Amino acid sequence: MSNKTIIREDNNEALHVVVVNEPSSLEFVSFLGKGGFGSVALMRDSKYQLYAEKSSPMDFIKSLEKEHRIMLRFRNHPRIVQTTSPNLHIGFNRNRCYINMEFASKGTLHNVISQQFRGRPMPEFMVGRAALMILQGLEALHSRGYVHCDLKPANVLLFPSKTFGEPWDLKLADFGLSKEPGSDSRSSLSGGTPQYMPPESLGPSGVKMVGPAVDMWSLGCVVVEMFGGWPEKRRGCYAWRLPGLVSPVANDFLRRCMASQPSRRSTAADLLKHPFVALQRRPMMMTMAPPRPDQMLQYCPPVRRQIGPVMMMMMAPPRPGDLIC
Repeated sequence: MSNKTIIREDNNEALHVVVVNEPSSLEFVSFLGKGGFGSVALMRDSKYQLYAEKSSPMDFIKSLEKEHRIMLRFRNHPRIVQTTSPNLHIGFNRNRCYINMEFASKGTLHNVISQQFRGRPMPEFMVGRAALMILQGLEALHSRGYVHCDLKPANVLLFPSKTFGEPWDLKLADFGLSKEPGSDSRSSLSGGTPQYMPPESLGPSGVKMVGPAVDMWSLGCVVVEMFGGWPEKRRGCYAWRLPGLVSPVANDFLRRCMASQPSRRSTAADLLKHPFVALQRRPMMMTMAPPRPDQMLQYCPPVRRQIGPVMMMMMAPPRPGDLIC
């Protein structure tokens, strides 16, 4: 059976290619997961390079097309999951469509929260680093008119880190529900995950203006969850609870994400300058060149002069007023 190529024009005046009846050149290895719109399988090529294949029934081809289109628009961005082929494919029997993506060998942020830490709070420096990388992905999307609309730990994938000494790097994934530039901003968010959706989307109609503030609320939920928090359902919406105190700087970051009024939430660009994540950009002291012997007195004063004040600064507990309720 010969291949058939269909070229479609999307709503952003760009061409999108769909290849019909193309047999996969990859070998199936195992299932990775299943969601409401399809499933993801681990595949490998003849050189044993691993890939993730996301497939959906033909009823959801529009959603998969959108996801593939967004990945193509952010090709080579370090915080957006990449597709490994330029086309969306339709199988031999035409009952499913699929795309190939890079394989996240470290799993998802949800795996880290639920399995590695088992719901216990992650260290604050680790939460801040994860928030920084999520913000970098959101800022890229928002600056070009996109809104993710379904940000949650399961949609944040982990890859081996390119930074020495770090366990993983993060990338945003799953853009099937995302809002694209030029689309109607007044639409329903009912297709998202309720626990991570902002209060304005969970009213009687659920129809509100969909903008970047939606993702900022979801980011706040993800950060609270990394701190060991959980959602509680209250009168049709969800409130997130923290199990304990967080630092004042983390507290302020969360308040800026989770303001009840969308217009009062900080933007991704603004939060990239916030101390909670800006501290993660500073190089570690161990990466600095050590001083020469003739510089030791200048850079290394006697320990007894610093250990007291330094320890007091590091161990000062947060005030009760810093608790996020």
